[in-house]
Amino acid sequence: MATHAILSTGSKMWRSLPCAKSELRLDLTLECGQSFRWRKTAEGHWTGVMKGRVWTLTQTDDTLWYHVYRTQERQRKGNDRKRKTIVSVQMENEPKKKFKREVKEEEEEPLAVTLVQEAGEEQQMLRDYFQLDVNLGELYNKWGAADPHFRSVANVFTGLCEGLEFYYTLIGNQSVFDRYILSLSPGVRMLRQDPVECLFSFICTSNNHISRIQGMVERLCQTLGTPLCELDQDSYYSFPTLAALSGKRVEAQLRDLGFGYRARFLQQSAKQILDTHGMQWLDGLRTVPYVQARDALRTLPGVGTKVADCVCLMSLDKAEAVPVDTHVWQIAKRDYNCAFGNGQKSLTDKVHRDIGDFFRKLWGPYAGWAQSVLFCSDLKKFQKLKEASHASERTGCRQRTAFTPNSDIRSDVTLLLRLTRRGLDHILLQRTQSEKSRTACRYASSPYHLSIFAVLFCRSPLALFMVCLHSDVFLTLQNLLKNLEEFYRLSQN
Repeated sequence: MATHAILSTGSKMWRSLPCAKSELRLDLTLECGQSFRWRKTAEGHWTGVMKGRVWTLTQTDDTLWYHVYRTQERQRKGNDRKRKTIVSVQMENEPKKKFKREVKEEEEEPLAVTLVQEAGEEQQMLRDYFQLDVNLGELYNKWGAADPHFRSVANVFTGLCEGLEFYYTLIGNQSVFDRYILSLSPGVRMLRQDPVECLFSFICTSNNHISRIQGMVERLCQTLGTPLCELDQDSYYSFPTLAALSGKRVEAQLRDLGFGYRARFLQQSAKQILDTHGMQWLDGLRTVPYVQARDALRTLPGVGTKVADCVCLMSLDKAEAVPVDTHVWQIAKRDYNCAFGNGQKSLTDKVHRDIGDFFRKLWGPYAGWAQSVLFCSDLKKFQKLKEASHASERTGCRQRTAFTPNSDIRSDVTLLLRLTRRGLDHILLQRTQSEKSRTACRYASSPYHLSIFAVLFCRSPLALFMVCLHSDVFLTLQNLLKNLEEFYRLSQN
């Protein structure tokens, strides 16, 4: 039986693409309630279904790793290709030796080409799904400059705390410091999901919570989807088609599975789309303005303003859509002193529109992306990040990150070596991206400042990165790495 892939057991079957954690955090993005098809299958590994394929994803500091499993359909197509190749060669009237040689050559070449094509397709699927062409660092700069509260929330996710104010004195320019800090974004991205899957998953979200929604979506796929593969006794299925969802017996089937009143909404919405609009209608909404797409979705059974906004934001390319539920309503009142709907017990369309307009004016055309960061930060499963940040503020970052002379010198030097190497890797990555990232921090530094910095913040790799964009400091850090390696070598004797 096939098992879930783990990167540490060998990377031969894995593929990768460059992607820094500041641009994508899998844990935050896949577990914040955008998609309900991903499950954590090992530490730092998530397995799920996307575009009809089963994937396991993991990441290192600057690389996104992925493994795609051979589903039943892909296995069948692969076998068909081999069979067709062999048959076509057998039909040739050639001597036996030449026949065998050509069988091998003709069989291997198409398979090799197919593998290359699949690798390119899969990488493009990932880039499209995570919208990796959108530069999060630039967006966080804009949002943080316009919204101090957003900046403080972003700092929680990047692991910063008040103690880093010490380094303002070394930089001498707080605005430069803030811009660079925000460029190291938390990596919360909006997914670009299949519109059918996104719509019918979010119809299941009314009066529900994430773990229960995941169970309902899983049962929906098991009942009406197509089997893809089985890993460690876990079965994976494709998302149902509109035709499968619109069947006459679907409502009764789903009610038996615990969907309640949502069963009718699912079946009727699928039937209405097919009867009134056609198979490609949802995809076509990607090309129309946001308000038109939202209002069109609201004509479907079980689709209110919040669900319509979720579908617009997470599958229809409407980055300005701001889904508003009671949770976001509370954020607006608590953190932004918004008076919309004061005295009311439930959300109205007007309150929903007013809150959305407020955030669109504050954050701009990607307001939906910014709202997702605040929503994510308030989820219970991510509260430990806030607690860790608050704890560091109480004890003081300088105490937390201090280089303690009484500790084991070898372990401290080992830590410095590791963090310095990470710092160098980060600089090299930044220097290959754009001129902006190379010139973002032009300030005076010295080897003395760098040494103090490395000692005081040796447990914060993020801190090491900040001093390193200036070319002189970059060279100094290289020298520091060499000296540390030599010191470590001598300490072993």
